[in-house]
Amino acid sequence: MAENNVRRSAGRRLLWLLVIILGLTGIVGWANISDQPNAEWSPKLALDLEGGTEIILAPSVADGDRATEEQLQQAVEIIRQRVDASGVAEARVATQGSQNIVVSIPGTPDANTLQLIRASAKLEFRPVLTTSASTTSEEVGGVDEEGQQLEETPAVEPENASDPSWITPAIQNEFDNLDCSQEFREPGQVDDPNLPLVTCDTSLTQKYILGPVEVEGASIADATSGTVTTSTGASTNEWAVNIEFDDVGTENFSQVTSRLFGLTEPRNQFAITLDGFIITAPRVNDVIPNGQAQITGNFTQDSSQILADQLKYGALPIGFEVQSQENISATLGTESLNSGLIAGLIGLILVVVYMTFQYRGLAIVTLGSLVVAGILVYLVILYLAWRQGYRLSLAGVAGLIVAIGITSDSFIVYFERIRDEIRDGRTLENAVEAGWQRAFRTILISDAVTLTAAVVLYWLTASSVRGFAFTLGLVTLLDLLIVLLFTHPMVQTLARTKFFKSGGPWSGFEVGKVAASYVGRGQFRVSEGQARGKIESSGKEAAKRQTIAERKAQEIRERGES
Repeated sequence: MAENNVRRSAGRRLLWLLVIILGLTGIVGWANISDQPNAEWSPKLALDLEGGTEIILAPSVADGDRATEEQLQQAVEIIRQRVDASGVAEARVATQGSQNIVVSIPGTPDANTLQLIRASAKLEFRPVLTTSASTTSEEVGGVDEEGQQLEETPAVEPENASDPSWITPAIQNEFDNLDCSQEFREPGQVDDPNLPLVTCDTSLTQKYILGPVEVEGASIADATSGTVTTSTGASTNEWAVNIEFDDVGTENFSQVTSRLFGLTEPRNQFAITLDGFIITAPRVNDVIPNGQAQITGNFTQDSSQILADQLKYGALPIGFEVQSQENISATLGTESLNSGLIAGLIGLILVVVYMTFQYRGLAIVTLGSLVVAGILVYLVILYLAWRQGYRLSLAGVAGLIVAIGITSDSFIVYFERIRDEIRDGRTLENAVEAGWQRAFRTILISDAVTLTAAVVLYWLTASSVRGFAFTLGLVTLLDLLIVLLFTHPMVQTLARTKFFKSGGPWSGFEVGKVAASYVGRGQFRVSEGQARGKIESSGKEAAKRQTIAERKAQEIRERGES
């Protein structure tokens, strides 16, 4: 009965493993058939193996000024967050010289990612003074019909940023002649935050006159997307963008909303500009004193997430212009990838050869476990490439190669525990179960230590080291799954076959002719039914099992007897 239970348990675990493999294969297959973005049957490669796109950003500052090192480092961090938020993995963002920032993205980035990188000016909140549908004009200028220079200074000192006095004849003329369908801004143009701004929205269908800047984008502490909830806490199907300001932003935004709430449309709107273009211009429906605002409208899940990312990662300390954008070749390329794969194959062959020499027939379990590990790792990488934009770098390949040794350690620990149990006099079936109980604790502790190291490496380092740490941690987790669902049940199954049950020299379970409990001092506890030949042959095995103290004691006894 117990034997049947063991067989059923082993069969169930092998079946679960098959379900997991088929499930992952089905998910990845469906993603490929339905042409999901990033879904492929081959892993996506990182910048060092595939090449990609390089964008060089130059700071836009006033003539004679230079961007400070602190500003550049802040910009690097924000741009890196933008790229990560877009789902691109293994991207590189760094300073070049003392002024430029270089963004290197593997493969061909989508329009969304490029827009997040190019939209590098400061994020700003400005009140709306007036707006209208876009009109076409052949001229854009600052003179009237008679050629007289129009007044650029307000005739009356404006009381606040929403005061219509900001709209001077020159501003009105610029607004009237603005054609959003034509290029009207210089690349990297820096706008004076203390003056009104004439511009268009990002769709280039609506034009605006905006007042001076009242809230800086740097004051946004967080921005997220989600569905609107009712007063009772029920969730609706309407998507919104939630903004949270820091202390300075909370105070400034409270003053802005207190003023705008009492105005008529369109002066009750505030516009959020990025790179000089309006990304949204919501109306103020209430005074917001707590620094937590919600923007609602005709959002979809994707559009709300895009706006949230723009708000969260758009507040660069200085503006930038795209100096150049070009394709770059792989720094290491196919040759290095092939070299890494060959090294991994050689390592795999050496492991199999060693396991065959040391454990004979049990090498079948080793080879099978490594094959299953390879299949699972491959499928998981394909899934992550589809869902998370993961890309495999050469450092990641190195992590996979190192993980072969970690996986092999688990087999060795288990097999040696089984041999220990056989040496202690257990039957093969009992030795397999007792050895598993002892081995799994050791395997669990070993993998936990490796996983901890991988997590620490991942969070405390950057660039290629993170790729190494990620694949190392991934395979370590899969190692536990494989040992539980394949290695152990396969050994249970093989231990009940005639070949392995015989304990022959090629079975891997043959550990010498001693099957008795070692009790120390070079002696074994043997049963009365054991033949004299078996007892006498224990000397060699006993010598292996003696401690240094036992050997010294035996030498003293032998000298005394002689």
